Amino acid sequence: MKLSTVIPAYNEADSLPETINTLFSVLNSHSIDHEILVINDNSSDNTLEVLEKLVDSVPTLRFLTNKGPNGFGYAVRMGLENFSADCVAIMMADRSDSPDDLIKFYKVMQSENYDCIFGSRFIKGGKTTNYPKIKLILNRLANNLIRLIFRIKYNDCTNAFKLYHKETIAGLKPFLSPHFNLTLELPLKAIVRGYSYKIVPNSWTNRKQGKSNLSIREMGSRYFFILLYCLIEKYFSKGDFKKKWD
Repeated sequence: MKLSTVIPAYNEADSLPETINTLFSVLNSHSIDHEILVINDNSSDNTLEVLEKLVDSVPTLRFLTNKGPNGFGYAVRMGLENFSADCVAIMMADRSDSPDDLIKFYKVMQSENYDCIFGSRFIKGGKTTNYPKIKLILNRLANNLIRLIFRIKYNDCTNAFKLYHKETIAGLKPFLSPHFNLTLELPLKAIVRGYSYKIVPNSWTNRKQGKSNLSIREMGSRYFFILLYCLIEKYFSKGDFKKKWD
């Protein structure tokens, strides 16, 4: 089973070399057939030049430039339209997500045949390092609210780090979110539409270089829109978007 990793990158020139080289090394050490697909979200720094150099030393790396419209969601969506493997993970360019966790996700999907593997930083075995306090409080409030509204056990929906089978991605289209609310749209649609998933603990480490492109303000109305959309689909769509079982 071939694995794709989609990495959106906006002004991540300082982070990408370590992120890509480490990811490639770990995947290669486990002999996993893979591609690393970076989406340069029209960066204003030298991200493009860094990627052009990395391609020479990382044979499984390819990249595309999203010329617009731009935003985290648009960049990830471009990756989800262009990956070539049997399953696809979304990871951050700042190395906040662990390649070792990706291996764990991949092996669970491969052995247990789930449609999705969802990471959680807030179950036994999960871990966060240097998580900004205000964002952590808002994260827990939002995710617990989502859990209660949708009556699910999963407590980390806004965690972008997840693995999806290619048929699952096809079944979640069309995508609506142009920004970070895509991290909520994908798992909620998968759950509402009846795709199977397993929750696996993962770690998260705050970036060492650059600054996050997610502002607290971003966690407001756009997330609420997606939550409301998925809630309406859950209770009023009459199952029109449910997974078509073989």
